[in-house]
Amino acid sequence: MTDAATFAAVFVALYVAHTVGDHWVQSSCQAAAKGGPGWTGRLACGRHVLGLTLTKAVLLVPVVLVLGLPVTALGLVLGLGLDAASHYWADRRTTLARLARTCGKAEFYSLGTPAHPAHPVTAEGTPAATLGTGAYALDQSWHMLWLGVAALIIAAV
Repeated sequence: MTDAATFAAVFVALYVAHTVGDHWVQSSCQAAAKGGPGWTGRLACGRHVLGLTLTKAVLLVPVVLVLGLPVTALGLVLGLGLDAASHYWADRRTTLARLARTCGKAEFYSLGTPAHPAHPVTAEGTPAATLGTGAYALDQSWHMLWLGVAALIIAAV
């Protein structure tokens, strides 16, 4: 199997596992607390990232075995470790918000929230719920970037 095919198969497995782990495995408590201050927020984020990383490993291992992908234990540890660290960094929220401000994306980051200048409102003028926000879109695109890096490491090491 070529490195390109290994990269593609690993990326697809990681992508599927990411969506499952980030949305189905993560608890509501973790989602609510992971960006909070102090040890409560850090531990909630750590538990989320641990569950997410285990989900990625559980879904990736059968793909590696069934397809006979030439990956190494070192590649898996490095790739999943870097992905976990980048996920924790972004999910603490203040870090990703700071990066968005630094990159000139603060307005987009607030899209879909009452903080955005053109936030959606109900007929009564109260904030209207939206499906997704700029913060969520930037969060997920950040995670996809690092899934690609992780897949490259896993395929190449």
